[in-house]
Amino acid sequence: MSALLEVEDLEVVYGRPGSPGAVKAVDGVSFRVERGRTLGLVGESGCGKSTTGYALLQLVRPTAGRVVFNGTDLCGLERSALRRMRRKLQIIFQDAHASLNPRMPIGALVGEALDIHGLHPGGARAPRIRQLLDMVGLAGHLVERYPHELSGGQAQRVAICRALAVEPELIVCDEPVSALDVSIQAQIVNLLQDLQQRLGLAYIFISHDLSVVRHVSDDIAVMYLGRIVEFAGKRGIYEAPAHPYSRALMSAVPVPDPELEAKRQRVILTGDLPDPAHPPSGCRFRTRCPVAIDECAAVDPVQYPLEPGHWAKCIRLAKGA
Repeated sequence: MSALLEVEDLEVVYGRPGSPGAVKAVDGVSFRVERGRTLGLVGESGCGKSTTGYALLQLVRPTAGRVVFNGTDLCGLERSALRRMRRKLQIIFQDAHASLNPRMPIGALVGEALDIHGLHPGGARAPRIRQLLDMVGLAGHLVERYPHELSGGQAQRVAICRALAVEPELIVCDEPVSALDVSIQAQIVNLLQDLQQRLGLAYIFISHDLSVVRHVSDDIAVMYLGRIVEFAGKRGIYEAPAHPYSRALMSAVPVPDPELEAKRQRVILTGDLPDPAHPPSGCRFRTRCPVAIDECAAVDPVQYPLEPGHWAKCIRLAKGA
């Protein structure tokens, strides 16, 4: 069965490719997303997670590669055809208040999405708006409110409502809960999972919060400096991370057991993320890797299969070290 979304060798370069100072923000990224499943995309700030999400929706045009959605390569579409396809691919941004027009009431914000795609015209428009608000747990009387009158959690529910209005099949969730209080985060995450079960949605969940990603994801891709360094199902990443970077990330996830937490060995990374305009030779993680060897500077690691659906890019794995 074909995947809902297939990404092949995706590249995004800021600046003229090959020129001094050009930044390859996304470098050869490939993955698949099945219908009704969630792919978690994790990594430090600046690793290319959000740029990958924007490139999937063509909000940032890829420099190279393919983004195949339902059998159609989005990278080759003209603006009019892409606009029709975008009905099936939506995005929820991190800062809901910044993504909502402050001059429009909530009802108009949700209705705008319906109007653009010609959905539920005439007398069906108002009932559909109220139905959508109800789906995300918002009272119907909020249709007359403006974004500045809403709490952060309410504003994020409106953003989710706008995405749902056009009946998408896949939603890119770009840090959708990181700006919210912890209690509200849980409510939004539970809402997203409930909507996924009810509507059969697929998600790409971009976050640096590994606890949230573990809760929502089926598969997880770990990104570092524009590349995916490890890909696996949720259990594979959290219980048996293979790449040194993945192990460092997972060691930072709190364990809700004081005795286990006290015994756990943390992996502390030294140094800062390298300049993406001048990435290190060989393995990009080698400058911060606690187990790097001389060969890491010369060899650009390829995918090393660990078990079905789980691979990592590290030459030490190939060496059995």
